[in-house]
Amino acid sequence: MHTPSRQPGMGLLAILLSAVGIAPLLNYGLSATSDLIIRDLGISEAQFGLLATTCFAFAAVGNAAMGKFSDRRPDNTLMVLIFGVATLSMAVAAIPGGYWVLLAAVALSGLAQSFPNGVTNRILAQRVPDAQRITWTGIKQSGVQVSQLVGSIGFPLLAAWLGWHGASLVGALIAALLGVMAVRIVSLVPLLPVPAKPKPGASGSGRGLPKDTSARFFIVALTTFGFVNGAGVQASNVYLPLFAVRELDFSLVAGGLTAAVAGVVGVTARVGWGAMMSRGIPAPKLLLLLAMLATCGGVGFLLAQQLHSPTLLWVAVVLHGASALGVSVVLMAALLRSIPADRMGSASGIVSAGQFGGFTVGPLLMGLLVGSDAGFTAGWMAVIGIYLCCVLLGLFLLLRRRPREPRIGG
Repeated sequence: MHTPSRQPGMGLLAILLSAVGIAPLLNYGLSATSDLIIRDLGISEAQFGLLATTCFAFAAVGNAAMGKFSDRRPDNTLMVLIFGVATLSMAVAAIPGGYWVLLAAVALSGLAQSFPNGVTNRILAQRVPDAQRITWTGIKQSGVQVSQLVGSIGFPLLAAWLGWHGASLVGALIAALLGVMAVRIVSLVPLLPVPAKPKPGASGSGRGLPKDTSARFFIVALTTFGFVNGAGVQASNVYLPLFAVRELDFSLVAGGLTAAVAGVVGVTARVGWGAMMSRGIPAPKLLLLLAMLATCGGVGFLLAQQLHSPTLLWVAVVLHGASALGVSVVLMAALLRSIPADRMGSASGIVSAGQFGGFTVGPLLMGLLVGSDAGFTAGWMAVIGIYLCCVLLGLFLLLRRRPREPRIGG
C-alpha cells in the first residue's frame, strides 16, 4: 500500500498534461497523414473532414452530458476512462477495416475527450496549492499541443515504416502505459484541507452550475467564445498538412511538420498565457488579443496560398500556434478563478462542450469548401471571418466585464 506524498510534484503535472493530450492524439495523427489516408481509403476531402467532425461531435455531446457524472466520480475512475477509451480508439484505428471502422475509432476518441478538462481542473483545485494552480493550468492545457507535436511528427514517421494502422497501434500501447502511471501517481497525491463552506446564497444551492446571474453569464460567454474560436482552430489544424502538401508541394513528412511546429509554438504559448493569467490579467483582455493574432494568422495562410510562399506559411503557422491554440488555457484558468471545485466538472464540461462544438463545425465546413471549385481560397477566407467574429466577441466581453471575473464560492 502506497503512502500519499505531501506535495504535488512533476509526476502529477506530467499526468495532468498527458490526460489532456492523450485523447486527441489519434485525430492529430490522422491529420498529419491525411494525404496518405485519403489515397489509401479512396475517400474525398469532405469525407476525411467528417472524421474530425465525428470525433468532436462525440466530444461535445460527452462534455455537455457527462459534467454531473464527472462531478460525482473519483479522480482515478475518470483517469481510467480517459486513458482506457483513448487506448481503445487507437486500437480500433489499427484494424484495417476501411472508412467505417476508422469512423468508429474517431468517435471513441471523441468520447475520451469528455472528461479531461473537468477532472484535471478538479485535481488542480483540490490537490495543488493556490500559488501553483493557474501556472499549472497553462502547462497541463498545453497537453493538446504536445499531442499535436507527437502526432504530427510521430505518425508520419511510423506510417512510413509500419503504415498508418501500425502507427495507431503504437499510440494505443503508449496510451495504456500512461493510464497505469496516471492511476498510480494520482493515488499518491492527497487532497488539500477543505476550506470553510461559503455562506448560503453565495453560490446557489444544489448540484450543477452556480445560480448567480453574473457567473452564469460568464460561463455562457466563455462557452460562446470557445465555440467560435474552436471552429477556426480545427478548420486550420485538420487541413494544414494537406494544404502544405497540395498547395505548396511539401512532402508528407514536411506537411506533418507544419502541424508539429504549430504544436510546439502552442505549448510555449499556453504556458505563457497561463503565466499571464496567474499574474491577474483579466481573461477578456487576453481573449481579444488572441483573436486579433489568430485573424492575422488566417490572413497569412491565405497570402501563402496566393503567393505560393512557404515563408508566409511558416509565419502563419507560428501565429496560429501562438494565438488560436492558446485560447483553451485562458478559458480554463478563468473557470479556476471563478468556480468551486465541487462544480468544476459541470462548468468545465459546458465550456469544453462549446469548444468541441466549434471543433465539430470547423473541419466539416473546411472540407466542403476545400472540395469546392474555390478550394483552399474559400477555406482560408472562412477562417478569417470566423476569427473576426472572435474579435467582436472579445470586444464585447471586454466592455461587459467587471473589474474582475466573478468569484463564486469564496
